[in-house]
Amino acid sequence: MKKLILIPLLLLSVYSFSQETEQKKKSHEFKLNAFNTLIFKSLEGSYEYLINKESSVGISMMVNLNDEFNEGPEYAETFAITPFYRRFFSRKYAWGFFMEAFGMYNKQQDDYYEYDYSSSVDDSYRTNSVDEETNNFALGISIGGKFVSQNGFAFEFYGGVGRNLFTSDSRYNYEFVPRLGVSFGYRF
Repeated sequence: MKKLILIPLLLLSVYSFSQETEQKKKSHEFKLNAFNTLIFKSLEGSYEYLINKESSVGISMMVNLNDEFNEGPEYAETFAITPFYRRFFSRKYAWGFFMEAFGMYNKQQDDYYEYDYSSSVDDSYRTNSVDEETNNFALGISIGGKFVSQNGFAFEFYGGVGRNLFTSDSRYNYEFVPRLGVSFGYRF
């Protein structure tokens, strides 16, 4: 009788152990934004933690590599740190289309302004250069899609906009900040 009870208990424990290992999902992702590197000459990397099959949180950091003599599209921001929350709309685990809410601390590029003025005393002209830098915090939303292979290779695209709320110098800032990307990464 003990053997009859022991065999089903042993099979039940093996079955429950196999269920536990199957349900363990990969919940970390590292990604690089290829779009920003190719188009805007900036480097952006992201880490994302998958909370469950429908939501995740993460943070990305962008550094603008543009010099002041570059022609072509460029970000006004020289540096940005962006924490975000994503909500996925698919039956698969953190896969498919998503909406994102984000906050962004950003530093905008140095602005050089030259002022010419004449002195009423000696009728001379003077030129002054001003080097301005401004810090901002923005809140915004994005939409996008994420697709992950069985081996963990991740591809995503997203686009959105945020509005700067607080700034260190309101004379030299932009009202809106973009959030654009085509990223490649790995889920583990």
